[in-house]
Amino acid sequence: MRWISASTSFVTALPRFHQLSLLGLGLLLSIALVLPSSDSNFSSSPLSLGHLTDTDAPVFEQPELSLRQLRAPWAFDKVPTHETLLVPVAGNTPNSYQYIVRKGDTLSKIFERLQLPQKTMYQLLEADVNVLALDNLKPGHTLVFDKQDQVLKRFELQFSLSHKVVYQRKESGGFEFEEVQLEGDWQDQLVSGEIILTFTGSSQKAGLSQWEAQTITQILKQRVDFRRDLQRGDKFEVLLSRQYVDGEATGNNRIEAVRIKNRRHDIHAYLFEDNYYDQKGRNLEKAFQRYPFSGKYRQSSRFNPRRKHPVTGLIRPHNGTDFAMPIGAAVRSTGDGIVKRVVRHKYAGLYIEIQHGQSYKTRYLHLNKSYVVKGQRVKRGQRIAQSGNTGRSTGPHLHFELHVNGRPVNPMTAKIPIAVSLTGKKKKAFQSKLKSYLARLDKPSTDKQLALNSDKAGTKSSTL
Repeated sequence: MRWISASTSFVTALPRFHQLSLLGLGLLLSIALVLPSSDSNFSSSPLSLGHLTDTDAPVFEQPELSLRQLRAPWAFDKVPTHETLLVPVAGNTPNSYQYIVRKGDTLSKIFERLQLPQKTMYQLLEADVNVLALDNLKPGHTLVFDKQDQVLKRFELQFSLSHKVVYQRKESGGFEFEEVQLEGDWQDQLVSGEIILTFTGSSQKAGLSQWEAQTITQILKQRVDFRRDLQRGDKFEVLLSRQYVDGEATGNNRIEAVRIKNRRHDIHAYLFEDNYYDQKGRNLEKAFQRYPFSGKYRQSSRFNPRRKHPVTGLIRPHNGTDFAMPIGAAVRSTGDGIVKRVVRHKYAGLYIEIQHGQSYKTRYLHLNKSYVVKGQRVKRGQRIAQSGNTGRSTGPHLHFELHVNGRPVNPMTAKIPIAVSLTGKKKKAFQSKLKSYLARLDKPSTDKQLALNSDKAGTKSSTL
């Protein structure tokens, strides 16, 4: 009780003004403790949902919606920031919920919000090391959770209408995954326009997206300086395909042909077997090298998309090729590109991901040290890292992956741009494809405008 008496004596000794200030502060604190918070259903964590149980269904401000009824999250102009992004999914199990990823979200906090154990998240990450889909979560992506008695039975990550990864719990307690990519309906679109100030701005005004315009500049960067060579009044034509699923645009597209009529000369680019060539069959992209190193290293594990774990029996795809490289050996980029990711992963270790133009992507796992950073441009043969033994690894080695159009392929046998120009049967096949491109590019201008108007209408309806 002495400290109470001392405190009282201290307060009474203060000037009258200070005593009144302390009294007011005490009243404010009392009111703050009594009043409820502005959102009493949520904990202090911005991603916590409080206590969700399977027996006590939570109250949602939105009605039950099917995945198809929900507006596609990748179509949002701005990702919603309201708290009610977790909704029950009609037609699925009674305990199926959908969550739209927001800026600042982490997988750990999303699992905390659903009252799912961190152990389950690590089981998913262990399975995901073979696809690394969960490392690519972005605002607008959709997560679907099917759980029973607080046990996650099925987890789905939706990147778009045409691309998702499904993780299914097995009796052993682990997860297997299946990557689903729908072919959908690819529709040709022919866009034409005239250079006013810049190619990017003019092409976007004509109907191309920013990504499509930037892709064209990357394809033709070896043949034309878009700032100096192109002039006001130059014409351009772009033949592209855009993907639709059930009549809705997915956002996936591919540039098939480009023709720019410059005052000095014409510039051409045509897609053939995942590479771009000019009208004479000369490769527009710099050649790749097959191996991500100089010298010789033993191949210790081959590409195997149906590989099974020797103990659990779970499907654990091996989407790359392993090389027995000692720690510290130089790892080199197999082609020119832009570094998209430099990440430390619990199971993949330190890894680098590089995008090479529109079609190709490479990954380098279990590294010891990186010499590059995200956003950096690299050249073919450039040293990008040291080989290592990080993450879940049985010994020093390099795991190397090659992806073509979003799908992992065998990097030792895949067709990659090695030759400078096409010859023989390949050239004849290209010439046949070229005739098809030219026939579509040379359609009457009225047909071109109809195609453009149809595409704009389709784009507008998909974002309502």
